Amino acid sequence: MINPIDFVQQVKREISKVVWPTRKEVTITTVMVFILVMLAAGFFLLADQVLIRMVKFILGLGA
Repeated sequence: MINPIDFVQQVKREISKVVWPTRKEVTITTVMVFILVMLAAGFFLLADQVLIRMVKFILGLGA
């Protein structure tokens, strides 16, 4: 079992190693996420439309 004081010291040491991203990095990453979400949404919309048309054609509901 580790001493609570040692634990707190180790936590402080580890926290001091953390490198926070810059505002520019956060902005770029956020924009990239939005772009990829939009691309994924477009892909799934297209795939859904194709599947709907195929099912309607197969079941004869397109007439």
